[in-house]
Amino acid sequence: MAEVSALVEGGKATAGAPLGPALGPLGVNIGDVVSKINEKTKSYSGMKVPVTIEIHKDKSYEIIVGSPPTSALIVKELKAQKGGANQKTDAVGNLTMVQVKKLAEMKLEALTSTTLYSAAREIIGTCNSMAVTIEGLRAKEMQAEFEAGKWNSFFGREEKPALTADNFASEIKKEVSHLKAEAKVVIEKVEHKLEHLAEEAREKIHKATAPQISKPVEKKELPKMEAKPIQKPELKEKPKVSGTAGRTGLTADLSAVPKKETYMQHMAKLEKEVGLKKKDFIQDKPHAKVETETIKSNDSEIIRPKKKK
Repeated sequence: MAEVSALVEGGKATAGAPLGPALGPLGVNIGDVVSKINEKTKSYSGMKVPVTIEIHKDKSYEIIVGSPPTSALIVKELKAQKGGANQKTDAVGNLTMVQVKKLAEMKLEALTSTTLYSAAREIIGTCNSMAVTIEGLRAKEMQAEFEAGKWNSFFGREEKPALTADNFASEIKKEVSHLKAEAKVVIEKVEHKLEHLAEEAREKIHKATAPQISKPVEKKELPKMEAKPIQKPELKEKPKVSGTAGRTGLTADLSAVPKKETYMQHMAKLEKEVGLKKKDFIQDKPHAKVETETIKSNDSEIIRPKKKK
């Protein structure tokens, strides 16, 4: 959104500077904007008025007209230079109730009041600090007449009946009923908003915690294969091999494998080589004295009885 602010003379704005050059690049109808500004500021004729134009993306716009201070409007209406210093002794000028109403219309949007009646009372309050009278009365005296309801019809305000115990209770009941209705509307709006926020929160939690479901894998059909009959291999007759070689399926000449010598065979061999019997070289016999010799065979050494010469 773009925003253009300028100070223009009430009811006499033009398409020239400062509005024209600022509005041109924004793509809005300058003539239409100027016309609406003059319509809104015509009551400030002869005064400089602050104006703000808010331009939206869709080229629509809104004109916000500022307002001079109430004291400046009162001074202009009285054609005076400034207000008085002492509310009791000074008298700068006098406003009629018609002029007060005019000023109230000019300041209605800028004041906290929502009706001309209450806006007029704000204008009168400013007159009090400026030593300005209204219809020849001091501001406090005029406020008392407003309280008495003298100016109700002038501002189109309905006359209220005299306050009694009965109508006071009735007014209180009406006010309470009205406040209940307003409160109900507000509560419904708050509940609706809370439900909407709760629903959004539930959706976010569900999305955050829901398991990620992957797409099912499409099954692809395998190509059909033709069944072929199994051909048995031709068995060849194995050569007959005796011993353990036959069980392993290997053929070998076992005659070249040396046989393992048993203990008994070894002792018999020693008896023949040495010429002694076993009982002659048993060590636990103290009377047997046998000389020994060490013979190296391959990587080992053998100690045996020494041969007799």
